[in-house]
Amino acid sequence: MKTTCLINNYNYAYFLPEAINSALNQTVNFDEIIIVDDASTDNSVEIITKFSHKDNFKYILKDRNQGQLSSFNEGFIAATGDLIFFLDADDTYESKYLEYALNFYQRNRECDFLFCAYQKFGVEQGIFLEDESDLDLGYSVLKTLCLGEWIGSITSTLSMRREIANKILPIPYIDDWRVRADDCLVWGASVVGAKKFYISKPLVMYRIHKSNNFHNSKSSGKNISFEYKRLLKRSAIFNYLMQKNSLNLPLLLAHYSLNELKTIPCPKIKDFSLYLKIIFLLEKNIYWKLKGIILLFIYFFEVLKAGKLNSQNSKLKII
Repeated sequence: MKTTCLINNYNYAYFLPEAINSALNQTVNFDEIIIVDDASTDNSVEIITKFSHKDNFKYILKDRNQGQLSSFNEGFIAATGDLIFFLDADDTYESKYLEYALNFYQRNRECDFLFCAYQKFGVEQGIFLEDESDLDLGYSVLKTLCLGEWIGSITSTLSMRREIANKILPIPYIDDWRVRADDCLVWGASVVGAKKFYISKPLVMYRIHKSNNFHNSKSSGKNISFEYKRLLKRSAIFNYLMQKNSLNLPLLLAHYSLNELKTIPCPKIKDFSLYLKIIFLLEKNIYWKLKGIILLFIYFFEVLKAGKLNSQNSKLKII
């Protein structure tokens, strides 16, 4: 499988060499590394061109600053890989990241979208785990469309098969996603039917610094206006992707919810509660609403009896 690393950069000249070198110095080489510079005003271009002699290195220098989603769009259009990896210019890969991820894709042929644990460094330190074990997260179309579930992680931990990325990118709403465009990748992959997997090994170094847009914007989650605008932007993305891929919500949500739940080999209690919420609130057919709730509880006890209920707490932080 041919691999592409897409690095997006804007005014991160100070961090950029580390990011590029971490992609170049993998134990298994990327077939191509494409860096998209979003019209930086620092000396990023000077640094980028110093790597131009590398055979697997390409770069795109934009003449206008348009934000992160725009960089994703242009990078993907230029990419030729079967597997697409994303890297922010202020983060770095562990040297065995690609080797480990490539082996994972080869062992798990159903894997469409992969993300991993990461290690924070800089002004904060620690390891961030979604779970202590590798996970097959199944499909999440209904969880995402109906409840807005966000099943993924930061940009630099994300990769996906080309056929999934092609269903998502390019996305036209670049002004809405100048930052936090990884939301488009995470939500988008679920909407278009990607089967998601998680690696519990921290293979990415996530830099925390005063200019870190994602980390510093988390406090905005308490801002009602910010969340409302984000909800509107999410709705626009969902509508666009459904039209682009000719998708519609199924009529019998209870039936499809239960089947989607069963694609998760070891579901968590949270998964059952989310699908129960979909059936109870959104299923319009009273017969299927009642039947769906009963069948969901029957399946819950079957999973519990079989010892397949995942009791791990999500988003563990180990400092």
